[in-house]
Amino acid sequence: MAEQVDVLIVGAGPTGLTLGIDLARRGVDALVVEKADVLFPGSRGKGIQSRTMEVFDDLGVIDAILAQGGAYPVGAVWQDGRKVGEHQMFDPSETDPDTPYGTTWMVPQWRTQEILLARLTELGGTVAFGREVTGFVQDETGVSVEFASGTAVRARYVVAADGGRSVVRRTLGIGMTGETVDPNPLLVADTRITGLDRDNVHVFPPRGDDGFLAVFPLAGTEDFQVIAQFPEGTDVDLSLDGIRKTVAGRTHLAPEDVTELRWASDFRPRAALADRFRQGRVFLAGDAAHVHSPAGGQGLNTSVQDAYNLGWKLGAVLRGEAPASLLDTYEEERLPNAAEMLGLSTKVHRGEVRRGEATRQLGIDYRESSLTTETRAAGEGIRAGDRAPTRTVAGVRLLDAFRGPHWTLLALGTKAPASAATGDSDAVRVVEGPAAETYGTGLFLVRPDGYVGWAGDTDEGLAKYAERFNLGLPNGS
Repeated sequence: MAEQVDVLIVGAGPTGLTLGIDLARRGVDALVVEKADVLFPGSRGKGIQSRTMEVFDDLGVIDAILAQGGAYPVGAVWQDGRKVGEHQMFDPSETDPDTPYGTTWMVPQWRTQEILLARLTELGGTVAFGREVTGFVQDETGVSVEFASGTAVRARYVVAADGGRSVVRRTLGIGMTGETVDPNPLLVADTRITGLDRDNVHVFPPRGDDGFLAVFPLAGTEDFQVIAQFPEGTDVDLSLDGIRKTVAGRTHLAPEDVTELRWASDFRPRAALADRFRQGRVFLAGDAAHVHSPAGGQGLNTSVQDAYNLGWKLGAVLRGEAPASLLDTYEEERLPNAAEMLGLSTKVHRGEVRRGEATRQLGIDYRESSLTTETRAAGEGIRAGDRAPTRTVAGVRLLDAFRGPHWTLLALGTKAPASAATGDSDAVRVVEGPAAETYGTGLFLVRPDGYVGWAGDTDEGLAKYAERFNLGLPNGS
């Protein structure tokens, strides 16, 4: 007899764990399965962008992320054993009341996953390790999934979060379209090193035929991440001796200064996008749907946004609060955004743009989505489909108001259609206050994922929009 769940999530990386948390807090019966026996051990996706920090705030892990990470230090450029200059990895961000987390935060991927797993467990969720998917069949009511070992699972929906070589995507026959961003292989390794300070990212320009080498002190750990570029066609040596040789050959350090190798990998940077993000009851998310160059710091972050977008929609459909057609908007919204982020990652890798405002992912919008309704005349400022700014209104910090699996109705400079005495409901929290900079005056219905779904000068049309999600907002006068 197959185990029955509402959602089976394949892959316990940042994507799968984020989705597991979001579904668990919504009371959805979800199971995360991971073919490996442990979480991914490496640091590869270490940069957490501003928008992802807001998501982590909502999901209840921001305190741990802040405590166990740190800001990126300034790059120190080395030549002939001396520091000869500085390299700013990111364009500076301005202090902004609409942006509580303006700085890219460094947390090694393995630690981010540990934090997410602890939160999932706290919410009653589960990860089943050592469960490798070998095949599945879907029909009108669900998906039957088989494993190399263990009981089969019958799920109403399946989400493939199993990485760039996704078995689920390949089984579906969904292709990926892309390009090689750089034919030169990259080494990424987590090491222990003596002889370098932890106050800088250490940058060593190319020497001869060799590419660059950079050494990052990984915040919250004693480790250093080594990134090294090699000539096309190089067979990269991932052993401790091989990494010692690479470091000693391109820096002033001696081989023995690399005292320990904790994890290493090599890859060829590429950009690829799945042709579809959904087939029937199976969804693709994270690297299973899009593969980035790591240069722009967009891969993990775009993946978390996938999960955050899909989580509230699956929850609403499974609880009977919205029709199954709501799930069509996942691909509608996420595929073009993933394509945009892929282009950005590639441009950063090739030095065509710097890491700055665009890479923080605060400007992503769903203005063209079928879920977006803007009833006001065209104008400047926040529009339906935009991320809802998180400033303080009438003493209420909007990031706090948005936190949780509900919708939020902002009535700024006007009255909400529900009387103030009605108070908050489980589905919608109402915040009233004066007109606010960035927002202006009007009504703004903010989705559970922090984007404005509906906006208007009056409440005309609001109740009809809310009916689509069983929000129970009353009609105005």
